[in-house]
Order: sequence, then structure tokens, then C-alpha cells
Amino acid sequence: MCGIVGYVGNKDALPILLESLKKLEYRGYDSSGVGFLDHDSHLIVRKSKGKIRNLEEMIQGEHLPFAHAGISHTRWATHGFPSDCNAHPHTDSKHHIAIVHNGIIENYQELKNALKKKGCKFISETDSEVIPNLIASFYKGDLLLAVRQTIAKLKGTFALGIISREHPDMLIAARVGSPLVVGIGEAENFIASDVPAILDRTRRVIYLKDGQIAVLTKTQVELFTFGGKKVTPKIDTVSFNVVAARKEGYPYFMLKEIHEQPDVLAQMLSLRLKNKRLALEGLGLPDKVLKQVRKVMVVACGTAYHAGLVGKYAIENLSRLPVEVTTSSEFRYCNPIVDKHTLVLAVSQSGETADTLAAAREARAKGSRVIAICNVVGSSLAREADGILYTYAGQEIGVASTKAYTAQLMMFYLVALKLAQVRRSLAPRESKDLISQLLRIPSLCREILKNMHHIQKIADANSHFGCFLFLGRHVNFPSAMEGALKLKEISYIPAEGYAAGEMKHGPIALIDEYRAVVCINPQSHVYEKMSSNMQEIRARRGNVIAIATRGDRKIGPNADFLIEVPRTHELLSPLLVALPLQMLAYFIAVKRGCDVDQPRNLAKSVTVE
Repeated sequence: MCGIVGYVGNKDALPILLESLKKLEYRGYDSSGVGFLDHDSHLIVRKSKGKIRNLEEMIQGEHLPFAHAGISHTRWATHGFPSDCNAHPHTDSKHHIAIVHNGIIENYQELKNALKKKGCKFISETDSEVIPNLIASFYKGDLLLAVRQTIAKLKGTFALGIISREHPDMLIAARVGSPLVVGIGEAENFIASDVPAILDRTRRVIYLKDGQIAVLTKTQVELFTFGGKKVTPKIDTVSFNVVAARKEGYPYFMLKEIHEQPDVLAQMLSLRLKNKRLALEGLGLPDKVLKQVRKVMVVACGTAYHAGLVGKYAIENLSRLPVEVTTSSEFRYCNPIVDKHTLVLAVSQSGETADTLAAAREARAKGSRVIAICNVVGSSLAREADGILYTYAGQEIGVASTKAYTAQLMMFYLVALKLAQVRRSLAPRESKDLISQLLRIPSLCREILKNMHHIQKIADANSHFGCFLFLGRHVNFPSAMEGALKLKEISYIPAEGYAAGEMKHGPIALIDEYRAVVCINPQSHVYEKMSSNMQEIRARRGNVIAIATRGDRKIGPNADFLIEVPRTHELLSPLLVALPLQMLAYFIAVKRGCDVDQPRNLAKSVTVE
């Protein structure tokens, strides 16, 4: 969500802060700002509603001094409308201390009222403004102590970057619940919400843990607990390439990431299938524990939730274990029925999704084993779980998930196979055949991408519709939900995904010549049922876009537009239909002039409730 970058060193901080902040634009934001300390320890703050370019234009008109330390921020509004005033950094009343904050302070109103009684004046509507004023109220010459005393008063989640006029060569960072990384440079050090912000300046990083404070100067980094105990930092070296954070000739990151999917899936299979035998490194649970599993529970949000729904079909069909799929935000409040015989699969691309983290903690507290399916190495979810299955999809910049989704699907198929093998619910011949089919998926995805221009023409011809329905059956019911979500996210067109059998129970009332209906109908045991649904739509003048198996000669009369996918095992078809659904949403959004990579109001990683 909000993006944070901080710098302390010998170089001019301002251009570094701005350039680094741009690398966090994909997180989603509505305003931005910088705060920095010049050589005379003056605290200067500049902030603006809208894109970072608005902030740059504001600054270009001034002759601002050289700054050796500073903080910057992109805000995703929680408390208060997007505005210059509500943008970060925020300062205390006397303009001595500045902070940037990602998260939510739940008791901010109580703290604000108490500070007002002491004479503090507030100018914003945010919860964040209480933090610098609290620090100032505690400050008696020791900034670290004042920060620790402030943190003790805060309830909620936060990642903080803090600078002070009285300590011009110091930058302080702290975290609870919201991600924050420290970058180690040469005569300079950094903080950031995410590694890409600082990747072109250093590859040596410290992933701050919950309950830790980092004190940075240009020459050293010290870590402390909130209680003041010194901690020996663990320094990691980032391995992924900075090129991954560039468009490489594509007009949008989303299109680039759609095209990366065959390679991502091929890499996953090469890592996870050794000589066609499963190698789920990181699973963390021996076979004897897996044999004791009586139920599987999937907790996830958004696109990851849809991957979990596909996972339910895969696990139940192959292992014959019952599977429940619950949105993480509901799981934690519904007093879930889980125990030591329940395997909980917690799914999050970033590994920082607040609700999924809370759900994982709730499950472990009730005695369940938790396996995380995650893309980001070193994330909070990876540390919370009993085991971690990394998808290794590479950095995903586009807010609308593409390659992370198909990587999650692939991981669910592998987990389903593992459970089936442990439970001996799948004959060796069937298991071998399914693995062979999985190994073909990357090449089949490449075939679909060759059909991109045909899909673009279909998207252009349907971009004027004001409403879409997506229908699917069995394992492609979740595909319909995911297709609708993609279209909603980036084009802002109202779209709903339904199980096609439910159409007559309400959604059919929406169908007329002014609606487009995407029908997902590859060859399967429910093919004829789905075909009947398509005939019902056509009878009501619905505009049908069909996704079907290549060579299907019966589906043509039921569709206005046809997108073909290669033939594969019925259970694996969501891996293939995902690509045309993504491209359909992408090209419709582009045709309508939408910002595909940074859709309004959305954030890449939802780190607050």
C-alpha cells in the first residue's frame, strides 16, 4: 500500500528519494511527499496530491538546498481524503520532527485528544499526525528513547521512517505488521517498503521483523527491540535482477508479466519436479504428518482466493480430502473449526497481506499446521508459517496479478499431487499422466500468447459494453470469478463471475443486447451443460465471447466471438484459460484509456485491514 523510502549519506538525498519513490508507484497511491534535512539542519517538507510528477514539478520551481538525510512517501488514503495536507511526511507542531507512516493507528483519536490538551495543533485528518507529536512530547535529547516511548502508546500496524532537526545525521525506522527493509550501502544507508526501490543502489538488505527499530547513520545500522535490547542484524543479499523491474519495451508491466508466465511455470516445474518426481522443498511437514490431515483449509484474498478455489477442486479430486476456502478477512472473525488435523494453506503473493497473516496466526493458535504459498522471499507470512512453498514468479509490478496467479495455481496442483501420493488416492499411472500434462503447460501457454492479436481484436470489439458477465462450471467457475475481477480492476467496468448453473437463479435477468457474456467452456465433463447455458444466453440476445478448446466444431453457433486454447487435462484447464482472460481485460482497459498498471484506489499489497 503506502510506499516509504528513506536515505542518509554523503549524496544529495532529494533526487535519490524521488527516483526511488517512483519504483514504488506500482503499490498504488493518491499523493506523495518528501521531507529532508539540509546542512544547517533545517527541516523542509514538500508534498502534493496526485502522481509523483506533480511533486517533481513543484520542486523544480524551487532552488532547494543539498540534503544529506530525508524521507519520502506515497500515500494510499485510509484516514482523510487525498489532499496536499493529508499527504506525508507529517511533522510535529513545532516542525522539528517528520515521519512517514504505512499502516493504521487504531487509537489515534484518543492520542490526538490527549495531545490537543497539551497544546498540540493538528492540521490534517490523518491518524499518522499523532506520531511526530507524540515523539516530540517524549523527546528529552534521546530520539531513540522518544520513539520507543511513542511506539508503546500506539495500537495498530505501522512501518515508520523518522528524521529530526536535532539529529541531522540519523534516520530511524520501526515496524509492526507493515513491511520495511533496510538497505546497506557504501557511506550511505536506506529504508524502503520494498526492495525494488533501492535495488539499483544496493543488494545488501536487512528485512526488519515485527517489533524491531533500526537506527541508521551514513556509516552504520543498529537494530533494537522495542524494549531497547540490541539485536544482531541478519544481512541478506538480494538475488533477483533489477531488469525485472523494467518494462523492457512493453507498454505496461501487466503485458510484460502476462508474457512471462510460460517461463515462470517452466521454472517452477524444473524446480519442483525432479525426474518427474515431486520436490516440494520448504513444505516443512513430513509424510507422517500429512497422512494425519483430515481437512484442508485455504485462506486468501482477492486473486489468491480464486487460486484457492481452483486448488479446492484439485485437492478434492486427487487426494479425496475435504477442502474449505475462506477469505482471510472472514476466517479470523468466524471462530473457524480447525484443529491439529487441519492443514491450512495461506496464500499471498506478497506475504504481507494483513488479513492472511492474521488468519495464519489464528490457525496456528488453534493447533493447525500452516503452509504458506508465497512469492516474496523473506516475507512476514514465510516467517509465520510452519512451511513455505515459494512460487518464484519474480517481482510482479502490475497491480492486477497475472503471473503470480498462474504460479499459485501450479503450486496448488503440485500440493494436490503430494497429498494424493501420501494418501495413495491416485494410481501411479494417473499420477504419472498428470505430471506429464503439467510439463506441457508452459509450451501450451506460449501457443496462446501467439494468438494475442486475435484476442486484442475481440477486446476492441467489446470494449464499449458497460457490463460483463463471466460464466464457468466446475474447475472453471473460479476462472470466471478471476476473469471478472481482472476486468473490474483495470477497466472499471462492472463485471461478475458466476457458476453457470446459477445463471437461471438471478443473473439471467441481466442478459440483453447491451451486455457481454464471457463463457469459459473448454472440453470437460460439463461441456454440454455449459453449452446449454450459452444457448440460453444467445436466445436472449446476449453477446457471447467463448473460450473453448481448439478444434471444437460445435461451439461456433453459440458464440459471437471465439478464443481457442489448446487441449489439456480437464483439471488443468484453468492454467490455460487464465491467459486469454487476462489479455481480454488488458486490451479492453487499454482501449478505454485506463492506467493498466496503477488502477485507481488499488494497492499491490494490502497491508492494513
